Amino acid sequence: MRLLAKSTGRPRIPTASAAIATSLGRRHLTNNGFFRVSEEVREALHSKKPVVALETTIYTHGFPYPENVALASLLESVVRANGGIPATIGVLDGVARVGMDPEELIRLASAAGQSTTLKLSRRDLGYVCGMRLTDKSFNGGTTVSGTMLLAHLAGIKIFGTGGLGGVHRGAESTMDISCDLTELSRTAVAVVAAGCKSFLDIPKTIEYLETEGVGISTFADGRPGNVDFPAFWSRDSGVRSPTTIADEIEAAAIIYAQHTLQITSGLLFANPIPTEFAIPKEEMDVIIADALRQADASHISGKDITPFVLAKIKELTNGKSIPANRGLIESNVKRATIIARELAILEAKQEDAQG
Repeated sequence: MRLLAKSTGRPRIPTASAAIATSLGRRHLTNNGFFRVSEEVREALHSKKPVVALETTIYTHGFPYPENVALASLLESVVRANGGIPATIGVLDGVARVGMDPEELIRLASAAGQSTTLKLSRRDLGYVCGMRLTDKSFNGGTTVSGTMLLAHLAGIKIFGTGGLGGVHRGAESTMDISCDLTELSRTAVAVVAAGCKSFLDIPKTIEYLETEGVGISTFADGRPGNVDFPAFWSRDSGVRSPTTIADEIEAAAIIYAQHTLQITSGLLFANPIPTEFAIPKEEMDVIIADALRQADASHISGKDITPFVLAKIKELTNGKSIPANRGLIESNVKRATIIARELAILEAKQEDAQG
């Protein structure tokens, strides 16, 4: 019986026994009326090829159409050029999809800005998929949190993205803390990101992740000694990274050990923005302070702060923040793919050694 109905209309509901498959000692969701792994990604996972998860909020709520389509194509090509299989993750017609073909990507990207195209974290997935049963159809771009969860359900271990959400300034009174952080605490996926945007409270973000048992490592990029945790547009934040690693081989070894030990939390690998795109910390500190002052003067609060501050940063950097965004996410996706490749090599070696 086909568990997945057409992309429109009411889905058939799978039986509980069909909903979960066991793979390498872990339980992964199989295709059903709410969840679909593309044939290419499914085959790659089965044959143990390197697979890299990619988010879609950057397309639905970041870049406008058709720039978002061009970026989606670029990032998938970066994965393929470095020996991996891209698994772009999002929701189309109320179905969570892990891996999209070009037509599906264009459909999702072209729906950016529509009222039925939502920004989806873990909490939203049940809603948008469940509404299909009532003939209400939603599309959505998945955040770091939503992408991690769906990647894990498919059996994908590595995810390349731009930046991570964090603890907002003043969170001791507002409790404004990104669910990206709690997702890292409970979902065994390694995330490669350029740290956090520096208008967040980076020291509290790192402290929160430490409390939640999330391993954080920053790539040294040839720098000696302990290095700073990066601040998205800037290579330095003024906050030391808990640990420093030299290269993708070390990252793969950490991921392998984490899974072998059956530790259920995720890992954060911080990849500093490439030097040619970086905006110095001192310059960004002034810009962000100005942007936050303007937000306060305009009585901007809650969920409206981030888009307001990002728009002001674009204005105050004379547009330099936009190519920086593109440069850092391309770098992160490339690094994530190399890690996935090294992990596949390591897993094969260990399997051979164990007979």
